[in-house]
Amino acid sequence: MNTKLLALYGLKYNPFTPDVPTEALHIYPKLENFYWRIEHGLIGEGGFALLSGDPGTGKSVALRVLSERLNHIRDVQVGVLTHSSARLSDFYRELGDIFGVPLTAHNRWHGFKNLRERWLAHVKSTLLRPVLFIDEAQEMPACVLNELRLLTSVHFDSQLLLSVILAGDQRLTNKLRHDDLMPLGSRIRVRFHLEYVIPEQLMQSLEHLLACAGNPRLMSQELMQTLCDHAMGNYRALCTMAGELLATAAQQEKTQLDEKLYLECFAVPASPLKRKPTPTPSKGGVHG
Repeated sequence: MNTKLLALYGLKYNPFTPDVPTEALHIYPKLENFYWRIEHGLIGEGGFALLSGDPGTGKSVALRVLSERLNHIRDVQVGVLTHSSARLSDFYRELGDIFGVPLTAHNRWHGFKNLRERWLAHVKSTLLRPVLFIDEAQEMPACVLNELRLLTSVHFDSQLLLSVILAGDQRLTNKLRHDDLMPLGSRIRVRFHLEYVIPEQLMQSLEHLLACAGNPRLMSQELMQTLCDHAMGNYRALCTMAGELLATAAQQEKTQLDEKLYLECFAVPASPLKRKPTPTPSKGGVHG
């Protein structure tokens, strides 16, 4: 959305795109508690945390906020694994790139040793563990998840070198129950499950988005309630519908978004009744 259209609504940015500033994201108490446990526990002690939830419940957004918060803590080194479905050799290459350790595919033991030495030196100098974020972790092969478990600890599991934040949908929680991954599942120290929320919580998020973007009266109250009622507890669905409404309103140069606009965009038109064909009389006329 260009600057002219944003100015039409008094907006600093489009509040319904995925890249809104993190301060525009509404942090509710349970999520804030999860962040506190990471900031005041996990990064000092190390280990695994699990953020789970169905699509659209806010996992990636929650990771983005947490990553930014940890980046503001002195001496915390934050890395993000972007290729979650990679095989073991590519997994090591990406870890080496993230933490500045040159690795070669043909000598995995050397890479394993160098990564642990780098993390151990960081822990000794800062008393804080490096943090690795992995989104869409349900795509990771079991052998890679187990290798990560072995990488993160020394001295018979008595010292943890890395904090790992895993995020994924129900497939990840199911995967961690399998026999080959139970050793990892049992080591998850902090868990938080994101659920579809009630309309009142969606309303709080919507009001916060609009206020931070600069126009809390962009939408009528009736429209906001309608959106929250029809989003099925899904943040992504809410923002997708709101974004479409804003784009339509900008095209029509409407000054406020209201329920009439919602009906124009999303109302399902009634299908016309099909008329039955009139029978054609035979040449001989109607017979009794």
